[in-house]
Amino acid sequence: MNTDERFMARALRLAARGLGETNPNPVVGCVVVREGRVVGEGHHARAGGPHAEVVALARAGARARGSTLYVTLEPCTHQGRTPPCVPLILSAGVRRVVAALPDPDPRVDGRGLSLLRRAGLRVRTGVLGVEALLLNERFVVSTRAVRPFVLLKAGITLDGRLATARGESRWITSPAQRRQARRLRRLHDAVLVGIGTVLADDPLLLPVPGVRRPFLRVVLDSHLRLPPQSRLARSARRFPLLVLCREADAGRRRRLQARGVAVLCQPGARSGVSLPWALAALWRRGIRSLMVEGGSEVLGAFLAARLVDAVALFRAPLLLGGRHSRPAFGGPDPKGLRQALRLSPQSPLLRGRRADPALPGPWPEPRLFELWYPRPERARD
Repeated sequence: MNTDERFMARALRLAARGLGETNPNPVVGCVVVREGRVVGEGHHARAGGPHAEVVALARAGARARGSTLYVTLEPCTHQGRTPPCVPLILSAGVRRVVAALPDPDPRVDGRGLSLLRRAGLRVRTGVLGVEALLLNERFVVSTRAVRPFVLLKAGITLDGRLATARGESRWITSPAQRRQARRLRRLHDAVLVGIGTVLADDPLLLPVPGVRRPFLRVVLDSHLRLPPQSRLARSARRFPLLVLCREADAGRRRRLQARGVAVLCQPGARSGVSLPWALAALWRRGIRSLMVEGGSEVLGAFLAARLVDAVALFRAPLLLGGRHSRPAFGGPDPKGLRQALRLSPQSPLLRGRRADPALPGPWPEPRLFELWYPRPERARD
């Protein structure tokens, strides 16, 4: 690694400390270097908190004058919950800025780098850009798609089953795999299941370890069958719960809302909750990444609609067999193999480029699950 790459790698490792806590914001790290020595560094620790540049420059103080600032994402120019970073960089007397990645947020989108250049600072971009892109994969994909990043997660046997014909699924996966699945939740803004999973398992759907930021639990429930005595409903005042439905009995709706459950009905829906409508509703509520945990019909519906950005398969060394054992992905039957979703182990964001495996990525390591991405259409046979 050259000097710029060495300090950017340090900034990326700092940025990774924010994984799971900065949502829906990206993770960002910053290192301030003067005469080859680090004089200040920091990372964005939580949404609404100080940006990485603010923390690093505060620690550098007067030593930031004449320095080089390394940051994993383009400094912002807009007023959000915190002030913009570009004016702070200019007032600190920074001489040079090295940014790994332009910010895809349309409120920034190159404006920060342009302002720095116009102010006379030397600016370099793209240093470890592939690694920075991958680290903020969920943020970048959702910003470009203008919908939440969607991860489909399933715990399955070697023959692709997630439950017996009677619905028994506890436990297919190992305790270690289940712990990692709960850790996966904390990387996302929300988790979603269908009402069948709720009725069968009565889950809580919480991330472990817990997060200090809002975390939304979502249930697809066309006819509002969620029991008011379910663990989800009983915990709704402490941990937000949203039910998306097509129609709702007025009495049950009142009982659920009295427990703190938010109920949103799709107007004019005729046959189940529309997944594009559901994702749009979640986007309007600030959800930028969504982990879909089942059951089989819900996972199959997302697959059929091609509303999937990544797939996490926790595979157990079991063979279940049986004609009626439940597959991981139900939903409508495809007409032929041409309708199969072709997958790749590499994120499409990388476009064939390789990220340094020694630097942090967006998923826990070591992984106890297989991670797959839909192949871009142009790359399919």
